[in-house]
Amino acid sequence: MKTVTLIGKPGCHLCDDAREVIREVCAEVGAAWEEKDINQDAELHRKYWEQIPVVLVDGAQHDFWRVDRGRLRRALRA
Repeated sequence: MKTVTLIGKPGCHLCDDAREVIREVCAEVGAAWEEKDINQDAELHRKYWEQIPVVLVDGAQHDFWRVDRGRLRRALRA
């Protein structure tokens, strides 16, 4: 089973949008997902600050700013 990680921060409207897409697609395909707050991890902050929300699939960067449902679905079914 693949795992999706959403890297974002509180109060980010793009993060809220990404969370909904991730929640829906993961439920549909049976994938796990987690969320990490960029403000709680100095390395994530350094690496992704200008790209949030960032989506990882099994630890590899998949998307940033906007999450495409179809693209995420295909990645999780591959």
